[in-house]
Amino acid sequence: MGSKKRESSSKQESALENGEDKQKLNVISENADVEPSKKRMKKEKKKKDIELPEVENVNDAHATPASSNAHRAPLNSMERKKHRKLKDKVRHSGEGQKIDSGAEKMEVESKNDGNESGGTSSSGGGLLPKFHIGVFKELAAVDASVREAAAKTLAVELRQVQNAYDKLENKDEVEDKSKLEAEKDDGLNNCAPSVRYAVRRLIRGVSSSRECARQGFALGLTMLVATVRSIKLESLLKLITSLLEVSSSMKGQEVKDCLLGRLFAYGALARSGKLTEEWKSDNNCVLIKEFTKCLIDLAAKKRYLQEPAVAILLEIVGKLPEEALLEHILEASGLQEWLEGATEAGNPDALLLALKIQEKVSIDHKFNKLLPSPFSKSALFAADYLSTISSCLKESTFCQPRVHSVWPVLISYLLPDVIQDADSASGPISSKKHKKSRKSSSADEDMEKNLVSFCEIIIQGSLLTSSHDRKKLALDVLLLLLPKLPASYVHVILSYKVVQGLMDILSTKDSWLYKVAQHFLKELSEWVVNDDTRRVEVIMALQKHSNGKFDCITRSKTVKGLMSDFKTEPGCILFIESLVTMFLDEDQSSEEPSDQSQTTDDNSEIGSIEDKDAAGTLGTAEFLKSWVVESLPAVQKHLKLEQEAAKFRVEKEVLKFLAVQGLFSSSLGTEVTSFELQETFRWPKSAIPSALSHMCIEQLQLLLSNAQKGEGPHAVASGVEAKDLGSYFMRFLGILYNIPSVSLSRALNSDDEKAFKKLQAMESQLSKEERKCSTTSDASKIHALRYLLIQLLLQIILRPGEFFEAASEVVMCCKKAFASSDLESSGEDEPEEDGAPELMDVLVDTMLSLLPQSSAPLRSAIEQVFKCFCKDITDDGLHRMLRVVKKDLKPARHHNSDSDDDDAEDDLLGLEEAEESDEAETGETADSDQQTDESEAVVGVDAVTAELPDASDDESDEGMDDDAMFRMDTYLARIFREKKNQAGGETAHSQLVLFKLRVLSLLELYLHENPGKPQVIKIFSNLAQAFINPQTTEGSEQLGQRIWGIIQKKILKAKEYPKGETVSVAILEPLLEKYLKLAAKPFKRKKSASNPSKKKQSASWSRHRLINSLARSSTFWILKIIDASNFSEFELQKVCDILQHILVDYFDSKKSQMKCEFLKEIFRRRPWIGKQLFGFLLEKCSCAKSQFRQVEALDLVTEVLKSHSSATEKTSEQFLKSHVPKLSNLIKHLVTNMPDKQARRAGVRKFCGKVFQMLATFKLSSSFVDALEEDGCAACQSQLGDTYLALKKQV
Repeated sequence: MGSKKRESSSKQESALENGEDKQKLNVISENADVEPSKKRMKKEKKKKDIELPEVENVNDAHATPASSNAHRAPLNSMERKKHRKLKDKVRHSGEGQKIDSGAEKMEVESKNDGNESGGTSSSGGGLLPKFHIGVFKELAAVDASVREAAAKTLAVELRQVQNAYDKLENKDEVEDKSKLEAEKDDGLNNCAPSVRYAVRRLIRGVSSSRECARQGFALGLTMLVATVRSIKLESLLKLITSLLEVSSSMKGQEVKDCLLGRLFAYGALARSGKLTEEWKSDNNCVLIKEFTKCLIDLAAKKRYLQEPAVAILLEIVGKLPEEALLEHILEASGLQEWLEGATEAGNPDALLLALKIQEKVSIDHKFNKLLPSPFSKSALFAADYLSTISSCLKESTFCQPRVHSVWPVLISYLLPDVIQDADSASGPISSKKHKKSRKSSSADEDMEKNLVSFCEIIIQGSLLTSSHDRKKLALDVLLLLLPKLPASYVHVILSYKVVQGLMDILSTKDSWLYKVAQHFLKELSEWVVNDDTRRVEVIMALQKHSNGKFDCITRSKTVKGLMSDFKTEPGCILFIESLVTMFLDEDQSSEEPSDQSQTTDDNSEIGSIEDKDAAGTLGTAEFLKSWVVESLPAVQKHLKLEQEAAKFRVEKEVLKFLAVQGLFSSSLGTEVTSFELQETFRWPKSAIPSALSHMCIEQLQLLLSNAQKGEGPHAVASGVEAKDLGSYFMRFLGILYNIPSVSLSRALNSDDEKAFKKLQAMESQLSKEERKCSTTSDASKIHALRYLLIQLLLQIILRPGEFFEAASEVVMCCKKAFASSDLESSGEDEPEEDGAPELMDVLVDTMLSLLPQSSAPLRSAIEQVFKCFCKDITDDGLHRMLRVVKKDLKPARHHNSDSDDDDAEDDLLGLEEAEESDEAETGETADSDQQTDESEAVVGVDAVTAELPDASDDESDEGMDDDAMFRMDTYLARIFREKKNQAGGETAHSQLVLFKLRVLSLLELYLHENPGKPQVIKIFSNLAQAFINPQTTEGSEQLGQRIWGIIQKKILKAKEYPKGETVSVAILEPLLEKYLKLAAKPFKRKKSASNPSKKKQSASWSRHRLINSLARSSTFWILKIIDASNFSEFELQKVCDILQHILVDYFDSKKSQMKCEFLKEIFRRRPWIGKQLFGFLLEKCSCAKSQFRQVEALDLVTEVLKSHSSATEKTSEQFLKSHVPKLSNLIKHLVTNMPDKQARRAGVRKFCGKVFQMLATFKLSSSFVDALEEDGCAACQSQLGDTYLALKKQV
């Protein structure tokens, strides 16, 4: 082992260090040839002190000798740049080759002894254990588990190598080449060569940006330093500085790699625990100060190094005791100056370091202005101090999208975990008592004060008023507050400025912060999922600071979604109490100035409340209260409680508020106590506007209507009032009405007051009667009437002077309906006369008079009453309802007396073309379940329309006396007056359309409850007549679709239909004739329309097809009723006569557009009709004027024959035998006068073949041939050929 061996090894290492790739082997030795000599000499003079950087992947433990380094020529900037490029290329593309080269260098000594192989290193020729150098490649792997395993392997093997090295007595045997490294004074004299190599390579590796090299090499360095105690900390600090030094020639990525490498290397030292061990072994050790100084210097170089450098320093702070912090960390050179300049420079990391050190030591003067002195929570969140550090906190946005570490530390001071535990321990619903007790403590008051100060100065004053990045930071900090935030402090963080900022952001989707705000609301919604107290506070804060418009301005459903998720009774009660408090307290309105900056315009606010506000009925001050009023019924609407009692208690709370604020006012102060109810009722200090009072009454009506719908089938029980919201309301109303200091909010005139008292008395009597009912049907009737009385009572207060007459009539109907009961009779009631109208007629008239101007809850109550009493409706009452549906605003048009025959026929059927007119839309949409495939064709412009003969107003008014007419037209008089007073009558027309739609709802209920009654035929006739008449549905496509849907689903396609003895054939016969004629009516354009547009032509044609479809379906339905009823043969013959008359027109008139398929379907469904008309059909086919109709009608003959071939053989034979002469006459006529067109001739031959086949089946060939006679036989033989000969052979 002499100098020759070392020299050869050095030469080989030098070659490997500078030539891992064949193309780069002589880069260093031939530098003189690369550059011109003159340029090289100039560069050498300027850069004498610069040496070639070592290649990262070369074994530094066996570097070239010092003599070689001494004679190495310095490189200029261009050469260094080229060399760095070559080095990067080698490093990234030849990792495997690098490992082999490193292994080869480590094995120079061992090759002579033959003890080592490639890939391992054992300096000392077998004296030391093996070290697998391949672990360095695995340290850069992407998989964290691979990196961790490699680091463990590295540490374990090198510890074994070092332990063996320490046991060697003569270390010169393995120090051959490492002694050359001693000249560099790396301080690793006591380490084995492999350890030295590993340390240097690990330090250089943390500066590599390849894959996960920094993480892996830093982990390896951490475990190596913690495992091998021979590695000195002082030496590591020197090596890190020297190996990762940033020179003036470095630029860009090189500088960044070196700086990040130093950062990772310092982090590895901090995590290894070496510093703590050094301090424990020597309390006067200066290495901690030096380490701190290195980190501070590193942090000052680049902004992105500041936060991780402080994080490394904080890791040391957490491991060292207080004494070490005072004597070493705080006394480190440059630290105090760095901390003092933090507030001016805006350094959040310095603030973080000061706060974390303050947690372990109590030294205030060391931090100057950075922390308050003396330090306390109240001083930390004082307004003056927060203003001082606001610049530090604003600058923490540099690490976005991550939130800086200083914020969680501040929040831990602001909201301790103990407070959150106490708040959460109270359960999902915190009681008011618990809130008061919590606020009473001084500590909690201080915490709230600190939170208010923090939010006002930092969140609202510094961040929200600054850039987009800082606005995002503000929302992120608020999200950090949520997990520890007590529910009672929600109003602090969701302040006016925060809510306004959210609305500004969310009102514009193009904003950069739009998704940030959406994420904030999503996290906020998730935070309140299991806590109704939080939910209530969030809803109240959002709506309070937006005047109830948060969802409207942000175009979201945030508040609506929060309100719909209440699932517990305590949560609902708490929300209702909060809403009531907001409504009553005048100071609940926003305390912020009115010059609020909103980015939304008026058009962005949509919804029912907004429409009212735009109309001027509500001002801004009352808008929030209007939201409260509309929200209260929505609480119980979305509430899903399993217990009915709990739901009823929630409904009662809502009802009491709406009744008190909408119906009553107090003459003595704002509070009234009811001893009977044992409750105190409050009113706002300022008077409630009339619009708001109306809204309360409307919501009260809606609440009662929803309660009635949610009851389901009414069950008779003794304690019905216990869960009957209507009974509770009437009792509540009576108690407050009798309090002297309480009066109705609107004074009633004498008529209204009289009706009001009548309704109260009758409802009370019906409530008693309901408990006594022995049958469910009677109880349901009384129950429906009670709710109708309640709705009328509220309508009287809501709209004085309009409903007292209808209310009196309903009260009279109640008395007559239950005359046998103990209902009290008033002495003012008029005695019944013999000519008095029927009870149900009066009830129907009264309900019809209420429908035009009724609200939705009142209509719902009317429908419930009608549903209960519809089985008792008289024909006169039904006729009145149908008359409303057929009523139109335009007078009937009359034809001139000199019209031609076609027009006369049109008059007979009531068919005429519609005038071209623009449709006035009503703004309502048809229900989807009433749409049919053909409903798109319902267009009321330029279409073929028809009106049945009994559609005239004269006929519809027959049978009605003057009194009935007066009652009938009461609710129509206002509509026609409006038409006369207003230009165009558009308002009157829309009102009439709405009135018709409401009456149709009642008719639909009647059809649903009475599907098999004969009155269904009358309803069908009138509805079909209204649908066909263009005047009825003009201007409303929805009305036509509604009528069409009822006819199709409730009548024509219903499972049950009128039949039996109650059905009269006299009613069906004219209907059948009308719809058969309608089915045959051709499509004609109006004579005045010379050049109609394609759109209008298409609309007319669609309507014609729809009416034609209705005529065909109606015919089938009428025939089905006739077939199911036991009519006599004489009556059935009349039906056949009607069809025979239609067939005459079919054969003789060119205007008839009767479809052959339609007639075939009639014969297929009703074979008895085909049997009766078969002979007539054969005769008409023989003498038809049109050859086309003659051939087409052969299908009808074939259909009749087919339908009778399935009957018994004897019956079919007799039927066919009786018509053989007519059949032979028809076939003789056909073959004698064969059509000219080939298709028609084929049709004739096909028909003859079918007839011959049937004749042969029943053995009637001989009779048929005899009836043909000689000329007929000759014609058949010539035209039919083999077909006829086959028949003749059977004779």
